[in-house]
Amino acid sequence: MDDPSPLGHPQGDRLVDVEDAVQEALASGREDRLRVLGHGAMSLVIGWPPADPVMACKRLPVFPSTSAAERYQDVFYRYIARLEARGLHVVPSSLNFFDPGPDGSRVGYVVQPILPRASLGPAILRATSPDPEHPLLAAVIARVLRTVDARTGLDAQISNWSMMDDTVRYLHVTTPFLYDDQGLALDVDVLIASYPWILRPPLRRFAAPPIAAAYCDPRTVLLDLAANLHKERLTEWVPAVLEAANRELDEPLTADDVRKYYRSSALLWGVLLRLRRVDRWWQRTVRRRTYPFLLPGPTRR
Repeated sequence: MDDPSPLGHPQGDRLVDVEDAVQEALASGREDRLRVLGHGAMSLVIGWPPADPVMACKRLPVFPSTSAAERYQDVFYRYIARLEARGLHVVPSSLNFFDPGPDGSRVGYVVQPILPRASLGPAILRATSPDPEHPLLAAVIARVLRTVDARTGLDAQISNWSMMDDTVRYLHVTTPFLYDDQGLALDVDVLIASYPWILRPPLRRFAAPPIAAAYCDPRTVLLDLAANLHKERLTEWVPAVLEAANRELDEPLTADDVRKYYRSSALLWGVLLRLRRVDRWWQRTVRRRTYPFLLPGPTRR
């Protein structure tokens, strides 16, 4: 691996402190020392240092071996290279691994700079009235159509974008939706690592493949963008997004499509989160073990 450990690097010194705080939170069940900025499908986003964050540290599921970490590293950087080659600017992102633990496992972080809140997609839309001509919408839709195909996916929800000085940048690279001749290049086990072991076989076989494939269909990506505006409390922007998107789509999206998609998505992710919370209770209370993941709190949908 090009950079097998963050130790000895200025950024790595801070990551040691981040990981210490994460381990303390896992052991205690409390997040007092953490500045949690968000939870993704497979990463916890921590602002560091907590009092005045300068970097967003996205903690990945623990990799069982160095070879598993190396496979992820390869896909991660190939994905960024493909996005950049298609004209999509990615927020500067580095992948850092700690040295192997006693069992050979590897802890990894994707690190990005903290961006001004006013530059983030949701804040930009909240600062103005809905408009299908809004430059952020136009830029995001154009980049989706230019980037997404059967081998390259995007999670284009508005929280994954930043815009400064008319330059739009993409944030969400921890889940590389990259396909090759063998199928999805990302190891599906990384996607489902935080779910109870009994759920992993059906998730691996039936859920993960179609979910990942959906991000490689431009129409579904734009549908997901519109639907997630409800989660961001930006429902008033849905008609503007639909108008802007439908100018480019052969099969137009409707408000009913958005409502159905959002209800289905909210139900799926809500059920999966509840199952993870049950598993956390089981591990902590019954088995007396440290639960190895930090879960998001209640989510308003």
